[in-house]
Amino acid sequence: MTNKVVHVAVGVIVRGEQILLALRGSKQHQGGKWEFPGGKVESGETVPQALARELLEEVAIEVTQSSAFMQLEYAYPEKTVLLDIYLVSAFNGEPHGREGQPLRWVDVNALDSIEFPDANQPIVERIQQYFATQTIND
Repeated sequence: MTNKVVHVAVGVIVRGEQILLALRGSKQHQGGKWEFPGGKVESGETVPQALARELLEEVAIEVTQSSAFMQLEYAYPEKTVLLDIYLVSAFNGEPHGREGQPLRWVDVNALDSIEFPDANQPIVERIQQYFATQTIND
């Protein structure tokens, strides 16, 4: 039996040297871990459309600038996730958890100390590489 593939739009929301994280609900898959906000790409939606819709629904922000950052597929025992990750560099609104989920801004350097779902580990590494090169080039 093949795993169902869930296509997810993920936002790495950046403010200076900080990244916005949301806490997954305890009843969710990989619950109780911090994640980059986002959600499923619906039929007929582009990834940027899905990302904009999900971030408005979940964290109450309107994306004004985003760019493709990376894509990865990760197989959990019960399902496979295809993550389309976008760097969100500009938005309107002040993020808050519309679904009651806690949010927090985390320093890029502190991401190593956060518990993420397994699929998010490569994203953390890529963000840290990205910021390391940004600092050198600035």
